[in-house]
Amino acid sequence: MNAVLHPIEARFEPMTATWFDTVLRVENSAYAHPWSRGNFSDSLKAGYQAQLLAGGIESASELLGYFVAMKGVDEVHLLNITVAPEHQGQGWARVMLDALVIWSRGQGALWLWLEVRVSNARARAVYEHYGFRQVGTRRAYYPAANGQREDAVVMSLGLS
Repeated sequence: MNAVLHPIEARFEPMTATWFDTVLRVENSAYAHPWSRGNFSDSLKAGYQAQLLAGGIESASELLGYFVAMKGVDEVHLLNITVAPEHQGQGWARVMLDALVIWSRGQGALWLWLEVRVSNARARAVYEHYGFRQVGTRRAYYPAANGQREDAVVMSLGLS
């Protein structure tokens, strides 16, 4: 029997505090060391670019993913990008990266920067496939199990 594929209609919308409970459910299911409500709240208060990708089949709507990015002088720093675990592997990270690149170029940014855990091979592969290049390492950047710390790979993407 062949499965029937239903297209998912997706849309971007600004993240607001009304979404925090849903965002935190996704965040906590996706990461061993998730962002807190305070991290998201502080990002909105600071005016960071925070977008949700929501979608569904017909009238149903659910959170597919989100990103938070900080604008600098001629660069944008991606702080958090998350695809809900049940929607991973379907190309939604690329959709969000495309939207972020378009927004970043509109802000006059020449570079897009991010950090990713050394152990997160899947995310690193997504970024490398997208065109990001490793430019450095931040030692003991992320919290890890048992009070340890994990290095971050610093990656950048030229936008010119």
